[in-house]
Amino acid sequence: MTWQEIFSRTGTYLTVLSAAVVALSLVANATGFGAGFQTFALLVLPVALLVGFGTYFRLIEADIEDAWLVIGMNRLRHAYIELAPELEPYFVASHHDDAPGLLKTYSFRTRVGITHWLSGSPVVVGIINAVVTGVLAAVICEAAGAGDTLRTIIASATAVATAIGLGFLGYRKVREVTRVYKARFPS
Repeated sequence: MTWQEIFSRTGTYLTVLSAAVVALSLVANATGFGAGFQTFALLVLPVALLVGFGTYFRLIEADIEDAWLVIGMNRLRHAYIELAPELEPYFVASHHDDAPGLLKTYSFRTRVGITHWLSGSPVVVGIINAVVTGVLAAVICEAAGAGDTLRTIIASATAVATAIGLGFLGYRKVREVTRVYKARFPS
């Protein structure tokens, strides 16, 4: 169910964002990127970002919940092995509830690389949110009459700051949970 929610929430956000982009392109075509477009963009992009930020934080929470469920399954396997040790060779997933056991069950590896982390739903949604935040900053600068160079600098800085901020908040939430966790059946 957790994976279904992750995919559903991500799909919903991408649908909302796609609809916003299509609507923005239609309005841009009709108004020639004039004041009407800016007004519409200033109304639509914050709504898309609200959905995007909500999606990002829910994905972080869902990943944490999924890890707890894996820990629970690992503990159940541990109980089976305590009851019938001869079953151990038949389990392909871990029966330990520590970080290495969690990784073995998740990915059947002892460690995962950067490509595994970068391809995760929260990271992808976070990057998209950062880009949309940068675009919103550019629209705000355009509406305020900023020049091209200043608009580009502010939009880029906003996107980078958003990516760093979301990464920090996501990491802090995961770290908060892992800091207090104590494995009962370590490797």
